[in-house]
Amino acid sequence: MVNEPDLPSTDILRHIVDVHCHPTDAPEGVSSDSMDKLRITICAMSSMQSDQIKVRDLHTRYPEKVVPCFGYHPWFSHLISMGATGLDSSLNKEEHYRRLFLPTSARTDHSDEASSNDNALETEFRTILPSLPEPRPSSEVLTELRENLTFFPNAMLGEVGLDRAFHVPVDYHAVPRILTSFSIPLEHQLTVLEAQLDLAVELGRNVSMHSVKAQQATLDLLGRMKKKHGAERWNRISVDMHSCGLSPQTWRDVEKKYENMFLSLSAVINSKHANLRPLIASCSPNRILVESDYHDIDMCTTQTWDIIKVVAEVKGWPIETDWVDDDQLEEEQWGVVRRLEKNWLRFKHGCHTVPQKKSKKRQDLYDSDNPN
Repeated sequence: MVNEPDLPSTDILRHIVDVHCHPTDAPEGVSSDSMDKLRITICAMSSMQSDQIKVRDLHTRYPEKVVPCFGYHPWFSHLISMGATGLDSSLNKEEHYRRLFLPTSARTDHSDEASSNDNALETEFRTILPSLPEPRPSSEVLTELRENLTFFPNAMLGEVGLDRAFHVPVDYHAVPRILTSFSIPLEHQLTVLEAQLDLAVELGRNVSMHSVKAQQATLDLLGRMKKKHGAERWNRISVDMHSCGLSPQTWRDVEKKYENMFLSLSAVINSKHANLRPLIASCSPNRILVESDYHDIDMCTTQTWDIIKVVAEVKGWPIETDWVDDDQLEEEQWGVVRRLEKNWLRFKHGCHTVPQKKSKKRQDLYDSDNPN
């Protein structure tokens, strides 16, 4: 194989893991020729009903190159019927979508403008309702998810998460994609997400997490999950904040509170943000991962390599020009690809150590012996 310009040798590429991409989203599908040329490992995300089976098939065809990831993205959470307690809702199709998109509330504004807006939303709702599918019961979704995660022992939960910026499109697959006025209530997204995370903890599966304009809600969720399942069970799994958009200070706080949290970065998303380099600098050397977040499998390698070079520059890590065995290098000699590969293996293994709290007596003795 002839390497593309600026890419390293195959010996180095085979140690690279793209921890988040969407190859099954490509309209033309994933060709055998493209997969045969692929020299890195990819974590292939699913996000909706139609691509769960596509991810299964891709991993089955290329088990050494593809880590399968199953889950429901927040953009498609409105298609799942769940009650407030997480149980299946008994609402019919119209009632389900009306509750999400046109929730009733005590209105104090009785102006003509407010009434006009209500009428416009009702008209828009009536227009899109026929194109919306029957909502799937949560029990059906979770049964399918359990079967996929159980059948593939190395499978992850992903892509799942929260998104407060998303508006439901008239047709997700249309080009151009026309958006409606309707967003998905955060409470519903949380109910769908927590049910999936509960399953991940139960089965001991790692998670790829989406979070857009939902920083505080995400942090609150992490706290609830750790408390709900206990630190030991929660730390059995690893959670990756994909294309992480948190501030450097917030990320440092997350690292201190959660031993199982990692961040991954992509050139396509994170390079748009001014805090990319400060975020890389703030991240612990053993918590950072890389991704492409691409659906074109032919671009996954170059996109992942682009962000690897940025990480290397910020962290001051050398970029490998050839590959040598671990036993020939001291840790301070490790290059960026080796360090990222070690991080991936740590993420993949999970079972993160829960720090032992010092007893008050031991702490008092420590303080007396160390007055300064």
